[in-house]
Amino acid sequence: MAKSEAGKNSLDQDSLKQDPFRQKLYQVIFGYESKAGRLFDLVLIFTIFASVVAVMLDSVASINTRFHDQLYLLEWVFTVLFTVEYLLRLYCTPSTRGYAFSFYGLIDLFSILPTYIAFLWPGGVYLIVIRSLRVLRVFRILKLARYVGEANMLFNALLNAR
Repeated sequence: MAKSEAGKNSLDQDSLKQDPFRQKLYQVIFGYESKAGRLFDLVLIFTIFASVVAVMLDSVASINTRFHDQLYLLEWVFTVLFTVEYLLRLYCTPSTRGYAFSFYGLIDLFSILPTYIAFLWPGGVYLIVIRSLRVLRVFRILKLARYVGEANMLFNALLNAR
């Protein structure tokens, strides 16, 4: 099994090298050296923070009562954007399985799943607070993984605020 897995990784890396589109996409999404990569990261940071602000506003009863429909629509816009981004990451990475089961791959997945679960199972609406995991994605972008402990404090503060 390990041999076939290693063969698959080698095949994935070869296909990445042979496909200039996937290679360019990889450099933009996972890299930060290029102008396009830095722009992608800035747009992603802004989108993540806007999403977290929307989650926090949604948790305030008076704001939720007044703007529920707009916040709901905004949540779906963010979820679709993050889903497309996640799928693009899976598409362009040399090791799809490696990324999918990595710490940040799981954070990306767990930050979009609650919206889909709440849609399919109305009782899952309480999982929506997990959307605040999106803020952890900023640490990857800013290369601040060493501050994951502080991120846990922030996540707990968001949970308590909810």
